[in-house]
Amino acid sequence: MVVRPVGHDIVDSAGDSDLQRRLIVCSILVAVLGLGTALLIYLRAGEDRELAENVQTIVVDGKTYQIPLASTKTYQRDLQRFGGKTSVLADDLTRWFNGLWHGRSLARTTAWITAFFSVGLFLLARQMPPDQGPGGRGDARGTEIE
Repeated sequence: MVVRPVGHDIVDSAGDSDLQRRLIVCSILVAVLGLGTALLIYLRAGEDRELAENVQTIVVDGKTYQIPLASTKTYQRDLQRFGGKTSVLADDLTRWFNGLWHGRSLARTTAWITAFFSVGLFLLARQMPPDQGPGGRGDARGTEIE
């Protein structure tokens, strides 16, 4: 038994439903706004640098080098001595994750999150079935049974 909407013998597969169109428009809008924001952040942000109080300054042959305190052997050894290798790994992971939210890294993170959500909305719109006609799903009005 096949149920078809009255007056709609063949469902137009080329025509998108209103919801599909709205989702595609939202996908494009998310992409434009998100990538535009990421570009603005990237252009306005300076280079990613550690804060001055988290840096050790070393002078070698008249040149100054700034080394982040978290990457010194003393810090790594003390951290491993008190917390084990898991503590060192957790510290590295935490510093990496916190670094995603500053400067140009924030712009890259914003661009990837935007791309993920925009593509997700687009794929959701593409997976939706075509418009069911005036009766819609679960509505017995406007349908005929063959």
